[in-house]
Amino acid sequence: MKELPSLTNLIDALSSFPSIGRKTAERMAFSILSMDEEKVESILKAIKDAKEKIHQCENCGALIDTTECPYCNDSRRNHDTCIVLSYPKDVFIFDKVDEYHGQYHVLNGEISSSKGVGIDDLRITELQNRVENEGIKELILATNSTIEGEITAMYVSKVFEDNKDLKVTRLARGLPMGGNIEYSDSLTLIKALENRTDIK
Repeated sequence: MKELPSLTNLIDALSSFPSIGRKTAERMAFSILSMDEEKVESILKAIKDAKEKIHQCENCGALIDTTECPYCNDSRRNHDTCIVLSYPKDVFIFDKVDEYHGQYHVLNGEISSSKGVGIDDLRITELQNRVENEGIKELILATNSTIEGEITAMYVSKVFEDNKDLKVTRLARGLPMGGNIEYSDSLTLIKALENRTDIK
């Protein structure tokens, strides 16, 4: 088939998404070409709206599309416990688990020398401020079960080791070593929450 630069550009763009290989990108591109104009405009508008409206809560770091955070400002949630997560997308995973109704704190990454992510790049100071000002009694460290996630969890626990009023726990090994939270099912997360272990 004669090369079509606009089609090639579309396939290249779709291939830039995580887990989307060249073949899948090609199928998606041809699917888009078969859509009517209204459907294409609807997809483009959804992408544009999401980029313009969704932002991180300055306090907890969760993704929100409102001025008030539905997690931080919900009086029905337990403000004594706070799950510490690596990335904003992890909040959505835990939010599907009906067993947890506490607070969240997103670090925005994990300590990784290979990726150039250091301590100062993470929202650890913000977490310290929240523990001091919000009366949090337990931090549940839920970084990924990878080397970077373990190092990050160890560092966060060390930051709070002198705070005798704060309990710091780590999710139990219901989560496989080397795995990412986003691929975990609800039952695994529930068991990991139930069997979390003390760090200090």
